[in-house]
Amino acid sequence: MQLDVDILDISSTLRRASAAAAEVTLPLFRSGTAVHNKKSHDFDPVTEADRNAEHAIRAVIADAFPGHAIIGEEHADKHSDSAYSWIIDPIDGTRAFISGLPVWGTLIGVAHEGELFAGLMSQPFIGETFIGLPGKSVYQRDGITTALRTSSVQSLDQARLFTTTPQLFQGLQRDKFNALEQAVMLPRYGCDCYAYCLLAAGHVDLVVEPRLNIYDIAALVPIIREAGGVVTTFNGDAPDKGGDIIAAATPELHAAAMAIMRDG
Repeated sequence: MQLDVDILDISSTLRRASAAAAEVTLPLFRSGTAVHNKKSHDFDPVTEADRNAEHAIRAVIADAFPGHAIIGEEHADKHSDSAYSWIIDPIDGTRAFISGLPVWGTLIGVAHEGELFAGLMSQPFIGETFIGLPGKSVYQRDGITTALRTSSVQSLDQARLFTTTPQLFQGLQRDKFNALEQAVMLPRYGCDCYAYCLLAAGHVDLVVEPRLNIYDIAALVPIIREAGGVVTTFNGDAPDKGGDIIAAATPELHAAAMAIMRDG
């Protein structure tokens, strides 16, 4: 991938955008803020924090890179002829947010010609930031920066598996996930984007989730890849547009999980 942007400028913009989002989200977290449902037939919550945080992120990006495209969950896409696009989920884990659980995060990813190369996840209540940039993946808290590295687990029977909820899997996919769950050492539920960052940090070995939107995974792909992990769809395709996602600590573990979850 040939990039004609300064990675330091990308990194600085990611940090400033996440800080702008935190100014919106933190005052509303555990505040009893109003919750609205985006769907009539299901529960898909959104809050003032989601919508206003995305506005704040977009403003920072537009100031730093006015010609770049922007894809966001809560507002209309900003189209551009630029090869660069920023993908935003202002609060990934809104259900956790409205329940007072500090496992939601602000996600901002950056792609060049559709290929993801940088991403940030910020959990401002805990004060944690995970950043993936070309050649490095780091964790930051209390002014200390630590390199991220996935675990060395290669077999399912030694793996710690996360998914948000098994209810996401339907039909044959649910049967396959049940088989995967039986094969691992420890299955756990919840955490949304936070589980993927725990994978990058070596505390979780496998995250498997179906039907993710681009903004659910874009920021997380560089964080995991640069920490040594593998992220693809269930069939081994690039995850850059979302879909059914397997993220694993090692190629061997990824292959074992994909052998169960792949289509056909």
